[in-house]
Amino acid sequence: MSYTEIMKSLRLSPDRDAGKFAYHLKRLLQANLIKPDSGNGSYVITDLGRLVVNMAQGVGERASKRRRMRVRTSRLTIEEFDRNKIVDSLVREAGVPMEMACHIAKEAEERLIVFRTKYLTAPLIRELVNAILLEKGLEEYRHKLTRLGLPVYDVTALMRALGAKSMSVGAVQRVAGSRVLGEYALLNVLHRDVADAHLSGTLHIGDLGSWTLKIREVSHDLRTYLAHGVDFSGVDVDGASLPPPKSLRSALLLCLSLVRTSANEANGHILDYFNVFLAPYVRNLEKSEVKRAIRDFILDLNHSPREDGSLIPLTIGLEPLVPEFLADIESVGEGEKKGGAYLDYAEESLLLAEAFLEVLEEWRGKPPFNPAIVVKVRNESFEEAEELLLLAHRLAASYGLPYFALLRGVGGASYSASGFRAFPEWTGDWELDTLRISELVRIALNLPRAVYEAGGDAERFFDVLGEWVELALRALMVKRKHVGSLSSQGLFPALTRRINGESYLRLANSPCTLSLIGLNEAVEALTGLQIHEGGEAEKLAFDILGELGSRIQAYSRRAKARLGLRLSPDFQAALRLARLDVERFGWSKVCVRGSREHPRYTSLTVIPMEAEVDWRGRLRLEGEFHSLTKGGHLALLQLEDVEQGAENLLSATRWAFEKTAVGLLAYTRNLTYCSKCGKTYYGLRLKCPKCGLMETITRFSRVSTKYSPLTRWEGAEEAVRSRARYRVRGEKH
Repeated sequence: MSYTEIMKSLRLSPDRDAGKFAYHLKRLLQANLIKPDSGNGSYVITDLGRLVVNMAQGVGERASKRRRMRVRTSRLTIEEFDRNKIVDSLVREAGVPMEMACHIAKEAEERLIVFRTKYLTAPLIRELVNAILLEKGLEEYRHKLTRLGLPVYDVTALMRALGAKSMSVGAVQRVAGSRVLGEYALLNVLHRDVADAHLSGTLHIGDLGSWTLKIREVSHDLRTYLAHGVDFSGVDVDGASLPPPKSLRSALLLCLSLVRTSANEANGHILDYFNVFLAPYVRNLEKSEVKRAIRDFILDLNHSPREDGSLIPLTIGLEPLVPEFLADIESVGEGEKKGGAYLDYAEESLLLAEAFLEVLEEWRGKPPFNPAIVVKVRNESFEEAEELLLLAHRLAASYGLPYFALLRGVGGASYSASGFRAFPEWTGDWELDTLRISELVRIALNLPRAVYEAGGDAERFFDVLGEWVELALRALMVKRKHVGSLSSQGLFPALTRRINGESYLRLANSPCTLSLIGLNEAVEALTGLQIHEGGEAEKLAFDILGELGSRIQAYSRRAKARLGLRLSPDFQAALRLARLDVERFGWSKVCVRGSREHPRYTSLTVIPMEAEVDWRGRLRLEGEFHSLTKGGHLALLQLEDVEQGAENLLSATRWAFEKTAVGLLAYTRNLTYCSKCGKTYYGLRLKCPKCGLMETITRFSRVSTKYSPLTRWEGAEEAVRSRARYRVRGEKH
């Protein structure tokens, strides 16, 4: 350092302190502790000076031994402070050069001694080291050294908030853990530009807390487990392995074990063709016996929570008739025993589907929202399985439970209750494209934000949108690569177990999906009209989806990865993104639904649920967009809080099948359940109509794709109460 630099570092004034500074500098030079550095006019420390410094530090440390600093470590121990551990951490975690790490550790120690704090913690020391790194302009090192976790206040507030919603301690553990893992994903897995885009509201990464550890939703092939059983070896769960089943009850137990075993690796599960694949186990059984087994299965499923206390989301697909592509395939009976083709079990398949729906219809108390039931509807179903469809629509009229997948010549298409859709477009084989695959990840684009960033210019909007699509698709590829890495490390033991020489989960065939939030508001911001108002607005919406679809297809071919476009089912994302845009651009520039307290964008459906549109017009327009979002969609009709005729709903479903392109349809009820009376009523009641109590009631609705208590979602009750409701009257055929 130069003369001036030394004075500045000691905070001395050139005017006031020059004399005494020159005196001391001269004494150091005379003692040969420092010397001039020839050539640049600065001073350097000599070997003797270095020795004196080290001796002085040693004397100081010995003199202060009586007040050694003690540290509460992250290993839950109390140890004496040792700056060498800071050095080790800087080198190991952040890759700081050794000499630099030693200087930073020494500076941190000196500051801590000055603080004279009563006790130290590992997080406090890390924060101080990070502050020093920032002061020195070493931000990259600071980024790698960031500690994950929640402040004490946040944990306390979280417990209070979830307690107010009557959620368990397991929910506290789940949410707290998810936040930490979400921070990890943003800091250490995702690229910085993607993480910044999520935080700023350009896009939304769903299930961020489990993003690094889980895949979204798995479509299982029951035949694999019916033939081979469930093997727990190498899987970190308690329980014995199950052999191939020999009865309906053991087959249903196997289904439960399959879902439980893979629950730690996937957020949701789909058991499609449920009644067809289990039909061989129903032969020679009375319907009453089948219903008892199914009722026990549903009870077990709803009393088998994950470690964090949450239920395991399950979608079950029911086929009114054995589909043509399954008709001649040999069935799996007892283990690998072949018992004829699946068409030979058409009666048993129908009986099992009827029994399942009748159990739900006869359920007493709160309706069982898990598992979610998807009833497949094909052209011949209306004539050959009318009674079963009428039964399903009685359930829809009562509780809005089943979803109806309207399949028009698509063969082996598969739906989940979340709206995820898989169909044979990747390899062309229905089995390879729809079973033993997963929706690996879903990322949503904030379409209204693109309009605001473009200054309301349509041409510029498409340019911005193109840049964001590339960003989101790159993020999807990061997830795909990350899942492959976890799989190779053996962290998906249940889903990647080897069966007949290949992995159970077909990762190469599993899609990643890009979803949309606020399509309606983006169009409104550009045209002044909402999509359902037609004309220029409707055309622009089609143009936007067309542009997105073509970009996704091009990227899919380039990356050789299966990608899909879908409508977003994320209500919380719609709230979050709208709020961020209001804060950034102001109320005068944004187009939102809802109130000032709970602004939101349209998600899940294309037409806002509160729009006053005839139900036929709503379904017709939604269907046109379903044909452009083949990765997933769901059309909802919110029913009036009165009795609805099953025949009318069945007629409406048939009309939608024949006159629209709707892919997945659900009739939604607002329900109020009283735990004291054990009864469920239509509408969002403030108190129980029978006992008059308020604290015993829970209000349910399909806020997103699935039913949930309205208290679980901020702004949910306001959104549900604002919806347009329909008394559906179908047409005669």
